[in-house]
Amino acid sequence: MKKTDLERHLRKHGCLFLEEGGKHTKWLNPANHAVTTVPRHNEIDSYLARAICRQLQIEIIQKK
Repeated sequence: MKKTDLERHLRKHGCLFLEEGGKHTKWLNPANHAVTTVPRHNEIDSYLARAICRQLQIEIIQKK
């Protein structure tokens, strides 16, 4: 899955970009204060994308 598709899904569910790290970007879900990191790769494995959604406690992204 493309990183841009995952970021679009996160924004759609109310998550906010928090800060840039060394090789990752931090995202925050303000509804429950959950924070996770997203690697800055062009392609993100679908298992990792679903794990990120679970960590932020938002709807799981569907495979394409």
